[in-house]
Formats: sequence, structure tokens, C-alpha cells
Amino acid sequence: MASPKQQRIDPKTVSPKAGSKSSPPAGKNNGKSASGRPGGRPPKAPKIAKATARDWISGARIQTLPLAFAPVALGTAAAFVLPHNVEGDGWHWVRALLCLVVAVSLQIGVNFANDYSDGVRGTDDHRVGPRRLTASGAARPRTVITVAFVWFGIAAVAGLIIVVRSEHWWLLAVGAAAIVAAYFYTGGKRPYGYLGLGEVFVFIFFGLVATAGTTYVLADSVNLESWLAAVAVGLFAVATLMVNNIRDIAQDKVAGKRTLAVRMGNLPSRIFYVVAMLVPFGILGIYSLLYFNAYLVYFVLLAALPACVIVLTGKTPAELILALKLTGLTALLFGIGLALAIAF
Repeated sequence: MASPKQQRIDPKTVSPKAGSKSSPPAGKNNGKSASGRPGGRPPKAPKIAKATARDWISGARIQTLPLAFAPVALGTAAAFVLPHNVEGDGWHWVRALLCLVVAVSLQIGVNFANDYSDGVRGTDDHRVGPRRLTASGAARPRTVITVAFVWFGIAAVAGLIIVVRSEHWWLLAVGAAAIVAAYFYTGGKRPYGYLGLGEVFVFIFFGLVATAGTTYVLADSVNLESWLAAVAVGLFAVATLMVNNIRDIAQDKVAGKRTLAVRMGNLPSRIFYVVAMLVPFGILGIYSLLYFNAYLVYFVLLAALPACVIVLTGKTPAELILALKLTGLTALLFGIGLALAIAF
């Protein structure tokens, strides 16, 4: 009997048997994907949005600028009531404006320098609050530090004009010291902000130097009103830095940033903040004896007391950020309100 005709089978149409050595395990493709690359195509890294104008404004940390306005306002008011040795009343609006430019430029410059230094060190990698330009990758570190030095340069130019107009050449050393202190807060190999000395320097430069310095370049002298105001506004600067560092205690410990808040601990730092916020209102009592309308500045407690309560009881970063904003508002209203009471 004739055998049936053998059929030809196209091997491409036959599925490999399960368990066959020629078939890859289920869900795998011998380490290759359709792309032909071992392991397939690498996963795409998340795309980081480039810094916008809003990010740069946020990087300037506008909420800290009252620390620049308040001392200049108070120093100017103190000079206004202090007779100048040569030209009469201690009021030179150009010099006053230049003092404000110096203070604001230094404040913005130190904020960008801090963004750069903490970013390249990795200190901001796990921070809470608004994102930082350097740590987030939204801006190149070199760009951020360049912007910082641009602001330092503006402060230097304005300061040089003050020195030329006032002919107090020794003030060049004070200005240079202020710029150096601004950079080495978190910059350099051993930043003093990492050693718990930040509050000391902000008290000196954003309190004593900014206030008494303004009075001096306007009136060639410094009176009691100026020194008392310098202490008050310096304490607001200390409180601002303290509440910011209280928020970051856990992250700073991991990063090795030994701020005063880290060294003191959580509760003592919060109590220290409250003291720094309320002592200026004790100093205000002295002004109330000297100037008729000074007592009206006590209405600023409507911003200061809620900030103190939030810092004492707050548990979330959002609460402490709100306290930071209220601290800046307190400093601004206190400075402007007391300046008006002294001058008018």
C-alpha cells in the first residue's frame, strides 16, 4: 500500500513547545528587548523643569527682605532727629537710599549664596519647603553663585558711593567684612552657619551694623535711639533665622549642619525664638517714654504673638513657614512704625 505523501511544514508557523531549550522563559526575552539592547531601553530620567522667573524670585526669599528694610528705616529715623555736625538735620535721601540698596542687595546675595552652598553640599537634598534652585537641578550651580556675586557687587558699588560721598573711608573695611560674612555663612570649607554661629552674625550685620551704620553715614554720629533700634531689629533677624532652622532640624542633623537650633534642641530653640521676638517690645517701652506715638507700635503684637504661638505648638513644616512669614511681617511693621514715631 502506498504511504501517504509527506507534508512540508514551515518551521516559522510552529510555536515552540513549552519547556523547550529554544524558547525563552515566560515574560523574558533572553535579556533583550525589541530594541536589541540587553535589558531593554534604559528608563528615562525624570525631566527637571528649568527655573522660571518665579523660581528666581522665590530663590531671592522675599520673605526675608524686611530684615533689610527695617534697620535702614530705623537708622534713618534716628539720624533725622540727630543734628548733623555740618549740614543741619541728619537727612540725606540719596545716602539713605544707597543704604537701602546695600542692605537689600546683601540680603538677596546671601540667600542665593546659601542656595548654592547648601545645594552643592547636599544639605538641601531632603529639605522641606519651597524647592531650592541648586538642589532641585532647576538651575546650574555656577549660575546661582554668579547671581549671588552680582548682588554682592551691587551692594559693593552702592557702598563705595556712600563712602565717597561721606568721606568715611574706613567704612570700606566694614562693607568688605559684610560681604565676606554673607558668603561664608554657608560657603567655604568651614562655614560658620554650620557651627551654630549664624544667629550671632545676623545680629551683628543685620542689626547693629545696618541700623547704626545707616545713622552714622547720615548724621556722622550714632545716638541712643539708633543703638536701641539696632538691638531690637537684630533680635528679629535672629528670630527669623531661628524659626527657619527649627523647621530644618531633622534634615540638618543628617547633613551635618550644626545650626544653633540643632545644638540647642527642639524645645529650647522654640523658647529662644519667643524671647527674641518679644524682647524688642520691651525695648519699645523705652521709646514710648521718649516719643508720643511710639506706643502705637504695640499693635504689631497682633502679628508677633500668633507667630510665637505657632512656633511653640506647631508640628508641621507648613506651620513653621507661616511663622516665618509672620516674623518678617513683624520686623517690617515694627521697623516702619517705630521709624515714623521717632521721625514725626
